[in-house]
Amino acid sequence: MSAYLKNPEVYQESWDRQQEAFMPDREERFAAMLTAVAAVTGGEPPRLLDLAGGTGTISLRTLARFPGARLTLVDQDPVLLTIAGSSLRDRATVVDADLGDPGWRAKLPPEPFDAVLTATALHWLPAERVAALYAEVREVLRPGGLFANADHMEDEGLPELSRQLRDHGRARREARYATGAATSWPQWWALVAADEQLAPKAAERERIYPSSDHNQEWIPPATWHVDALRTAGFREAGIIWRGGTDAAVAGLR
Repeated sequence: MSAYLKNPEVYQESWDRQQEAFMPDREERFAAMLTAVAAVTGGEPPRLLDLAGGTGTISLRTLARFPGARLTLVDQDPVLLTIAGSSLRDRATVVDADLGDPGWRAKLPPEPFDAVLTATALHWLPAERVAALYAEVREVLRPGGLFANADHMEDEGLPELSRQLRDHGRARREARYATGAATSWPQWWALVAADEQLAPKAAERERIYPSSDHNQEWIPPATWHVDALRTAGFREAGIIWRGGTDAAVAGLR
């Protein structure tokens, strides 16, 4: 990239705190996915694709656990890509690509991956695109390779408890915002827009994701994702982690 941020670790920390207000068990899902990666590689450093990788959260945790990992991060958000590139530098290949476009794979390195991981990102895509993306991800994995997606995925058998868990989490977040213990999503983006280095990227982001349009989340239950993985051709698919109304599903090629 043309210019690195002066203190990317500050934005990594603030992003983590903002995200953890939504997902207090955020680190647990990352640990579960990386344990699955270790299982399919025999503990060897993986060749890993961080899909919709944002600021590089998964990539940085992968490097901490597997220092020799070979990483590729894909995202489209210019702000998050700037933070990721400034944090990872020469430790990963950072790719600007739109996952809504089936041609995104053309921008990847040619070698197949041991694992593809993504978290809290694909719910911005419509159902038919997620289903197609699962099949596309399968094609960039080596035989026996792992795909895992951690996101908001309720248990269909617990509709009332899921509602209560959401309400409880919302009340706790609002209390933390009110006391300044955590930064909300709008507050975090306002800080980005006020940053001298990131302001131009924030303006570019607004052109890609207009505020008026970027609010349509699609959040099916985990069973939908498991069925979609099987339909996409994964020989195994299931849930490897659950925390309240969130889960991580996985598929083996």
